[in-house]
Amino acid sequence: MEQRNELNFKGQNIYIGLDVHLKSWTVTVLSEVSVLKTFSQEPDPDKLYRYLCNNYPNAEYYSVYEAGFCGFWIHHRLTELGIHNIVVNPADVPTMTSERLRKTDAVDSKKLAVGLRAKQLKGIYTPDDEAIEVRSLIRLKSTIAKDITRQKNRIKSHLRYLGVEIPQEYTGRSFHWPMRFIDWLRDVSIKTSCGRQTLDMHIRRLEELHAQNLEITREIRELSRTDRFSEIHSLLMSIPGIGRTVSLILMGEIIDIKRFNSSEQLAAYIGMIPMCHSSGEHIGRGNITVRRQATLRSVVIEAAWAAIRQDPALQLCYANNCKRMPPGKAIIKVARKLINRIFFVLKRHQPYVHAVA
Repeated sequence: MEQRNELNFKGQNIYIGLDVHLKSWTVTVLSEVSVLKTFSQEPDPDKLYRYLCNNYPNAEYYSVYEAGFCGFWIHHRLTELGIHNIVVNPADVPTMTSERLRKTDAVDSKKLAVGLRAKQLKGIYTPDDEAIEVRSLIRLKSTIAKDITRQKNRIKSHLRYLGVEIPQEYTGRSFHWPMRFIDWLRDVSIKTSCGRQTLDMHIRRLEELHAQNLEITREIRELSRTDRFSEIHSLLMSIPGIGRTVSLILMGEIIDIKRFNSSEQLAAYIGMIPMCHSSGEHIGRGNITVRRQATLRSVVIEAAWAAIRQDPALQLCYANNCKRMPPGKAIIKVARKLINRIFFVLKRHQPYVHAVA
């Protein structure tokens, strides 16, 4: 009788938990009934696939890792290799007290593998490569806008540090730094050449940021005219309160409205639903949830402030809510209605028709 030494895991499932770091991955491999191995390896999906094929050939491979700094390229590569991979929100991974008290990479990878095997983990939406790069460009514009604000604050702080008083006409919350103020900065009297050079360098940095912001704005506008985004852009722009910039941010972050079955799901993703604390006969509803997509929630609330000046129905909603709550909470109610409109126009591919109050 011939002895066979070949391994064959056909018909069996292998579960892999990945604790992903910049320089190494900690990998835990499970079968349906036991822990097979925990080890560290280089951050390389192909190397992991070769290990699985050599040690557990012909099995069905299922893997999971937490969303983080590495994005989705690992997911795309594992999927190409035939591994059924999901990416999970770290906040959604069940964690025992013992795992919090004794947290190591091996514990984390095993926790992911066990949760995957028990079908306790739900993968998040993973955009394609083009959508990821478009999102990166739109997010860069937001980053540069924040950098511009920081640079303006640095200039004002430098002037205060040197005892230079800013004219009254160039102060106030509605002040937007016109060119005449930049010209004033260039001509303002500074006692020493060092102080003058410092201020000039701050001004040059501000001008560089403005130039980068203009370049990205032009690129995004061209992007909005492409076949993939032109229709969506027009639909969103039909909604009161949503301008060009907000529309582009919504497109870059939502990407595909089909992943939401209802406006309630979209609102939950953005973070525009209340927290709930109920037990027995007591039903308690708290403030707005702390779980959110920070960028989207910020721009939707900003759009709501613009919408109440353009749409009589939303203006009436805001006025009625202000009678029983502070304006800051009343605008949340308006933002929630705005999300309903966003979901409607994207789901039905119909432009918004202004309501009558």
